[in-house]
Amino acid sequence: MTGMRDEIISKFLAADLQVHPEVVLYLLESDDPDLIDGIIANVPPEAFVALPAHIPGFKVEGFEPPRPRIKSEEPLPETAKPAVSKKSETDGERFMPEGDVDVVYGLPAPGNGGVDFNDFVFYFRDRYEKLARYLRKRGEAIPISALTQTDRYRQDDVSVIGMVSDLRNTANGHRMAVLEDPTDSINVLFNNKRDVFEEAEKLIPDEVVMVRGKLSSDGNLFFADTMMRPDIPLNNAPFKSRTPGKAVFISDVHVGSDTFLYDEWDRFSEWLHDFDAQYLLIAGDLVDGIGIYPDQDKELIIADIDRQYKEFGRMVSALPRDMQIIISPGNHDAIRGSEPQPALPERFSKYFPENVVLVENPAFVRLQGVGILMYHGRSYDDLISMIPGASYTKPEDMMVEMLKRRHLACTYGMRTPILAAKEDNLIIDPVPEILHTGHVHICGVVNYRGVLCMNTGTWQSQTLFQKQMNIQPTPARAMVVDLQTLEPKIFDFMDKAE
Repeated sequence: MTGMRDEIISKFLAADLQVHPEVVLYLLESDDPDLIDGIIANVPPEAFVALPAHIPGFKVEGFEPPRPRIKSEEPLPETAKPAVSKKSETDGERFMPEGDVDVVYGLPAPGNGGVDFNDFVFYFRDRYEKLARYLRKRGEAIPISALTQTDRYRQDDVSVIGMVSDLRNTANGHRMAVLEDPTDSINVLFNNKRDVFEEAEKLIPDEVVMVRGKLSSDGNLFFADTMMRPDIPLNNAPFKSRTPGKAVFISDVHVGSDTFLYDEWDRFSEWLHDFDAQYLLIAGDLVDGIGIYPDQDKELIIADIDRQYKEFGRMVSALPRDMQIIISPGNHDAIRGSEPQPALPERFSKYFPENVVLVENPAFVRLQGVGILMYHGRSYDDLISMIPGASYTKPEDMMVEMLKRRHLACTYGMRTPILAAKEDNLIIDPVPEILHTGHVHICGVVNYRGVLCMNTGTWQSQTLFQKQMNIQPTPARAMVVDLQTLEPKIFDFMDKAE
């Protein structure tokens, strides 16, 4: 697969073009090498990036790029009235009346018609400015150009704020990073004999940091003594609901897969009817999807995308109707893969009951004033590959790394496709009381500086891919949070004993 990917990229480079990751993914899935010439022919002369919009036949219909789907042979049922989230008056302390769901951001919105290469400039500048604002609260910083273009600060201890544009290890085992801000860029050396080196090893491309140190005598190198990330404030105090309320959290249902756990789901459904919870939040991968990975069709019991969502809708309709159910998508769902992902389109949501509120991925919702950031978690794949010691078995550690960076998916151009726009909507702002993710199919819970981090596992037993990777999932579990105390509990539905 890596060889095919490199070959595709090389063909675009030969035409003096860069290529968007979603285009590469589409070409890999379509297995049609002749399509490359058609895409290149569609790229305007003034553009230098081949985007999904340049794929022949491209249309904005909730899919980017359009992928072949198996059509249902049965007539579709009548469209149910879509649920609308409620917004209520606050009293200055974020208090929400019992039963209300306030979607701060992430409500379904019309598509923006694709992106232009100029959007990348706005996207990363917006990220830099917002994250730099958090860092400036912790000390004064000078523009990088003040170091590189003048001699004024040559002998002084100073701080600069920059975005990581390049990383490497030196021959002597030190860590070298290139930091850039809107004024210039500079080489920063993290000496392996200093305390700062441990955190420098965890630097990843495109994150924003503040470093303090001194410029070398020749002005070509900045020696770092300390480093700070945007991070969650030490004095962060989580809000707690004034009225009783419980929320249930799950993710990665994967309806349609031959490893979906029907008996365990039925047990969970029956339990919900007896349990006093007012909310259910599902963080993506509602269905297993079609054509997500090679030979997936051999592992499906429902090989039709509409029928998968119809079955999921049947299961959700059997849950208590007086619960508010908030649903966001994941990378297996039939929508655009690049993040932020739009909410599920009406084509599939028509199967869902009226007590369902659809949101995007990520989305920030408040339940009785308690802020919850829902993110499916595809960036786990990138973080685990880049941060030393990271593991799929401890997703809570990666959630802490997200919070330290105040960003859900920092690095552009890896496994997590990112939709560049004029604003970076993957920044963690405001600070949530709860960060809810999925994707890795392993439960994990930790409290970091007042933020309750929860990865809620899956409703799918071990897949063939997980066996090959020696990953042991923790399926059929639900996490419950008391909104008055923010204390979590885990309920296991793998056997009849609670």
